[in-house]
Amino acid sequence: MSDTRQPSHVFILMGVSGSGKSAVANGVAHKLDTAFLDGDFLHPRANIKKMAEGHALNDDDRQPWLEALNDAIFAMQRTSNISLLVCSALKKRYRDILRNGNKNLSFLYMQGDFELIESRLKARKGHFFRPQMLISQFEALEEPTSDEKDVHFIDIKPALDEVIKNTIKIIHHITEEH
Repeated sequence: MSDTRQPSHVFILMGVSGSGKSAVANGVAHKLDTAFLDGDFLHPRANIKKMAEGHALNDDDRQPWLEALNDAIFAMQRTSNISLLVCSALKKRYRDILRNGNKNLSFLYMQGDFELIESRLKARKGHFFRPQMLISQFEALEEPTSDEKDVHFIDIKPALDEVIKNTIKIIHHITEEH
């Protein structure tokens, strides 16, 4: 495959569990007629087994997964004009691994407070809510700072349709700049 084509833009929808990353990515992908990849699909077998046994992943466990996502981003930049990836990317060093060697990459931080996300998780039908998991997600979260110029904040307080619409506006704004 030729590398002379201008790479497309990849948007990583990031945030804690329950922030709506997958729901927003699904809605955006539908409206923009593009696909999205759920980063969880690329976890290595050892990580899946560890999580299935009820154990939390550590940074060493995540390293090969993040490197696989980095490779996926590189490949996605050579497909459609806009690609979406769902990944919590809770820590800056995780975001840095995803950025490494990848141009035309932006993070869309699904930002909401603990109470909002907790209430939405409790309201999910057919979903067993574990409060400790959400607590640990917020404990691990390193909110992006102003020195991460490629991170754009998405307020998740509005209804899902409004969040999708706002996300699309930001995507269009970013892609028009490039």
